[in-house]
Amino acid sequence: MIRWGFWIGTTSGLILGFYMWLVELVTGKKVYTLLMNVDFIPVIGSIEWPAAIEWLFHLIISWIIGVLYVYAVRRVLKDTKRNRWSLALILSAFAATSYVPLTLLAIKETPALTDGAAILYWLIGHVLYAVVLKISYYRS
Repeated sequence: MIRWGFWIGTTSGLILGFYMWLVELVTGKKVYTLLMNVDFIPVIGSIEWPAAIEWLFHLIISWIIGVLYVYAVRRVLKDTKRNRWSLALILSAFAATSYVPLTLLAIKETPALTDGAAILYWLIGHVLYAVVLKISYYRS
């Protein structure tokens, strides 16, 4: 169960990260920077981390979500298509709300709380995350 949660978290987290990277590259909106930012965390925030470590921090959160997803579908909820979609959307919506605290806490430049385009890209990315989370639950 944990290994499968790691797989789901990895696939979903990679897709979200690449989406945010592409959006930032194309539009200049710093949504990828916001996603990977840890500069506000005591001790580790003062270190200039290489991109691979920033990705690791991002994936750790995604692994937790993936493991929670698998656990809930297999042990807490009835394993139905509706429950799998609902849970994926709820977990993603919860993650999407991180836009506000991450923006408020960030030291480096990130999108403003009032940047509607950046918020829209952020929300689209997290809907994409939910879709990949749900789809990658099953092995083909």
